[in-house]
Amino acid sequence: MWQAGHVAARLQAIYPGIHLELLGMTTEGDRKLGTPLAALGGKGLFIKELEVALESGRADVAVHSMKDMPMNLPAGLTIAAISEREDPRDALVSNDYRDLESMPPGSIVGTSSLRRETQLKARCPHLRVEALRGNVQTRLRMLDEGRYAGIILAAAGLKRLGLSARITLILEPAYSLPAVGQGALGIECRAERQDLIDLLNPLDDADSRWCVEAERAFSRELAGSCTVPLGGFAEITGTNARLRGFVASVDGSRLLHDELTWPISRAPQELGSAVAQRLIARGAREILAGVHSS
Repeated sequence: MWQAGHVAARLQAIYPGIHLELLGMTTEGDRKLGTPLAALGGKGLFIKELEVALESGRADVAVHSMKDMPMNLPAGLTIAAISEREDPRDALVSNDYRDLESMPPGSIVGTSSLRRETQLKARCPHLRVEALRGNVQTRLRMLDEGRYAGIILAAAGLKRLGLSARITLILEPAYSLPAVGQGALGIECRAERQDLIDLLNPLDDADSRWCVEAERAFSRELAGSCTVPLGGFAEITGTNARLRGFVASVDGSRLLHDELTWPISRAPQELGSAVAQRLIARGAREILAGVHSS
């Protein structure tokens, strides 16, 4: 709802006379808060009901976290705009420890993400990782009740909700590579609605779209979903873009990283595919086959 309200406010500022109505909806991901995301079957858990509303005409646009978007959209729908990216990094929140390394062996760290879990197991095998679901406030409450020594969340969500003061430590991409699309909002509509695509165009940020499209191409090549420990993060410096990616086994015992840098004059999908192919050449398919069979 914050995301929808944020986009509505930006549209109101651009088009002062526009009439906007927020249509609140509950998705499968919201209803099944007791189950880890990976066990629910992958991406799209926070998306499907909103897309049905688009297809039926109940809604004109839908606002999504790009990290929740499946790599392939349903026929007839399009991402009309990707707004300027908020902080894409992960964040540690802890009431007692300044970082993960200072936590005693056996300390419990909460996260909803298999991607974060595998990187954490690889870097801090002395810690226990347990599932953490619910909205940001619910997760913080569970931390404050003493159920976890720390929790890992997306920095963007904390900052958007005015909770930056709760952040103990920002985890740099070299330490915890972000999810594909993390920190970016996508605005979806029916592909036939050129009027809406034109209206939403001022919200589209060219650099954010380039980076997210490169990351999504990387994930698509590797069949990435919430059931696959995979991360991808692109950033632009001047006229070049750098894409870092990784895949891992569920237990964190095997983890492959790779990266490439090349001009943004080339298509972002080419960069994403190239990094994925480098990982495949080094054994990513075998790692992912083990993930799917486990």
